[in-house]
Amino acid sequence: MPISALQHLVFCERQWALIHLEQLWVENILTAEGRVMHERVHWQDREVRSDVVVTRSMPLKSSRLGLTGKADVVEFVPAGVKSGTDGIPIEGRPGLWKPVPVEYKHGKPKVDRSDEVQLCAQALCLEEMLGIRIREGAIYYGRPRRRHVVLFDENLRGVTEEAVLRLHHLTTEGRTPAAVYRRECRSCSLYEYCLPRATSGARSVSQYLGNALDELDVE
Repeated sequence: MPISALQHLVFCERQWALIHLEQLWVENILTAEGRVMHERVHWQDREVRSDVVVTRSMPLKSSRLGLTGKADVVEFVPAGVKSGTDGIPIEGRPGLWKPVPVEYKHGKPKVDRSDEVQLCAQALCLEEMLGIRIREGAIYYGRPRRRHVVLFDENLRGVTEEAVLRLHHLTTEGRTPAAVYRRECRSCSLYEYCLPRATSGARSVSQYLGNALDELDVE
């Protein structure tokens, strides 16, 4: 399963199902700006500075979790130790280097943990691939252009592993969950297809049709 599906799932299980089960995707101004940001991030595969090695679009995979994907950026910074499980050697450079996954998001920090779960899943993949422990990563938000440090503590790791189990369960089940209307629904590019205010909860046929017409702005 794609790592990016975890972000959709934690944010909204119905959004995840519409995208990944029903293959429905509609772009709005927010998704378009986010796509452009990612294209800029991935423009150069690798960059080397004196104290950091930056790798872009790094392939990720976890056989244990059944996940695959790419990291926007993985920064390798000096681990400050000569041995241990916090770093790996890099050819031509002294000492050990610890990987720091960095995810780029166009918008602002969310009230839920969907972005953090996506980033933590990337770290879990890297840990399995490299055989080391990754302590933290970062999310760069386009609004307000600030980097947010994410600690991969036991709580976040547990939430991420539970989300992975839920992802595989819902995929096997193959059923699109019912809508649950929230304030955040208005910014979703699938809003006009999901119709959360019209379809959430138990309603009569007349209530459903009335709400559906309101959603579509039909008089």
